[in-house]
Amino acid sequence: MQLTKLAWKGLSRHLAVLSLVLSFTRGQHAMAQAPADEAWTVLHAGLADKSVEQRAVAVRMLGLLENDPQATDLALKALGDGKPEVRAAAADALGQMNAKSAAPKLADVILSGEKEVAVLLACARSMITLGDTRGFGVYYAILTGERKSGGSLLDDQKKMLSDPKKMAQFGFEQGIGFIPFGGIGYVGFKMLTKDDESPVRAAAARILTKDPDPKSRQALVEAASNKSWIVRMAALDSLARRGDPAVIPQIVAKLDDEKDVVRYTAASAIIRLSESKTQTVTQKESQ
Repeated sequence: MQLTKLAWKGLSRHLAVLSLVLSFTRGQHAMAQAPADEAWTVLHAGLADKSVEQRAVAVRMLGLLENDPQATDLALKALGDGKPEVRAAAADALGQMNAKSAAPKLADVILSGEKEVAVLLACARSMITLGDTRGFGVYYAILTGERKSGGSLLDDQKKMLSDPKKMAQFGFEQGIGFIPFGGIGYVGFKMLTKDDESPVRAAAARILTKDPDPKSRQALVEAASNKSWIVRMAALDSLARRGDPAVIPQIVAKLDDEKDVVRYTAASAIIRLSESKTQTVTQKESQ
């Protein structure tokens, strides 16, 4: 009986110690989780803020949260925000977080007749990032003024693309991403910033580099004769990178272009494509 009481007292002490350890562990776990919970509270507050800028910044930062279902859901919800800045930020975030399941939703935004070109471009960029080649269609439309299907753009979309203020709003951001602009010097830079439309079409041409659709190749060939030297240069650069030597006869005339930078781009493009053709022939002969 005495041993039983001693054993029970020992067990009770062990249980008490165990209870303290478990309580401490739970407390530590709660403390570890608290910063994340607080962080979500901050993000939710930003997403619900009355300020358009605050909502746009908050949703854009969701792009850091890859493979996070909650972040994906919040970004998808923000696609329906009443302000285009927020919708564009949401589309960008979905691409950054690699939310492949969101590609159909981004396509729905484009097909819904979205009037804001910044939102259209953000959706298209993210679709391409997520592996949905339909995103190239937006850039094709910007470059050519027509849909890939052959139909015309909606009246609202045509108006959008011809609105200098709308084009200027995102033209610099899109156009400066075109790598060759880095070497055109200060004068060219000033021309770039004064031209509302050409930088956007140039950026569209650059993105179509990766579109395997033959329609895009033909659109780039035609863009090589665009009235804007910036667009001509971008189109030739893209054709060179696509690596199809069959376009050489269609761009050889650009060696006589009135703009020196276009002539140089055409020359480099033709050399690159010619070398590509030679390599292809050599590989076939060695097989």
